[in-house]
Amino acid sequence: MGPELGFVACGTIRADREKDFSRRLLLIFEGLSDVLAHYKPEAAAAEEIFVAHNVRSALKLGQARGAAVVALLRQGLPVQGYPPRLVKQAVTGYGHADKTQVQHMIQALLELSGPPSSDAADALAVAVCHAQTLR
Repeated sequence: MGPELGFVACGTIRADREKDFSRRLLLIFEGLSDVLAHYKPEAAAAEEIFVAHNVRSALKLGQARGAAVVALLRQGLPVQGYPPRLVKQAVTGYGHADKTQVQHMIQALLELSGPPSSDAADALAVAVCHAQTLR
């Protein structure tokens, strides 16, 4: 019937302590590579970039996403992209949900003891969206 939802782990890769942006990209790549080697996932998905107001921030986010996607591809995982609106809709039923709503629904859907950080909730929401799409 498709993949079952279940929680394995979540976390964040902290690269913001590094001043040099190029080194931040390397930290993202290496950090995600370590996670992939440890958990050995069978599928990968990423949120597509949304450009709202700040083009400079969107460009940096795109580069960070690129570092993550390359780490996934290097492990032989094809990467499925999903627009933010679809991810929110899959988790909350509303494509314009705010971060708090996403956190709350991820906590409920995955039966977590507490809400994950907003970044972890976003990543888990993409995973839930991908699992629902595969069904």
